[in-house]
Amino acid sequence: MHGDQAGPEYAFSPNRAEKRTQIVEAAKQVLLEHGLEGCTVRAVAAASPLTKSAIHYYFQDMNDLVDTAMTAHIAAFVRTVRDAATEESDPRRRFWAATESYLSLFQGEPRAIMLWHEYWMHCVRQGRLTAIDGMFGEVTSIFLDLLFAMNVEDAPRRARMLTSYLIGTATRQTVTTHPFTAVQAEISLICTVGG
Repeated sequence: MHGDQAGPEYAFSPNRAEKRTQIVEAAKQVLLEHGLEGCTVRAVAAASPLTKSAIHYYFQDMNDLVDTAMTAHIAAFVRTVRDAATEESDPRRRFWAATESYLSLFQGEPRAIMLWHEYWMHCVRQGRLTAIDGMFGEVTSIFLDLLFAMNVEDAPRRARMLTSYLIGTATRQTVTTHPFTAVQAEISLICTVGG
């Protein structure tokens, strides 16, 4: 068994699944702290209780590991934003809770938006667009669901526009932080959603 057999369809024993998870968690931390360039087999092994040979055993190559780690980052991000929306019952409040959560997550960890951009460019350069398309789609789906719930006209297009806007705003906030209330008016223009 090698990394090329380690896709989601392959069932690992609980012990092996735990080792693979440890590697992914270490890669997530290395990516966040050192970016793509610093995410090497050596760095991941140093951050985990496993060896370099174990990493090669569970992952076909570094692209496989990085994609898996970034997918885990995105999944956690999406879960947090969705959870923020479910705490509210009113559709508009759910929408604003999700958008505020999105931006506050990046404000709390500014290196995350740099990592997203870096990963995006890395995949584009390599012609591996499926991972990026999936990443954008996952985040957009949060807002699409919320806009549909409010019966916003042309919800799919507005959800895509909002996702692009939020990525840009999160990037801008690495330089100048704006309170959430300052961007609400702009979001309202994009989505025709009142405060």
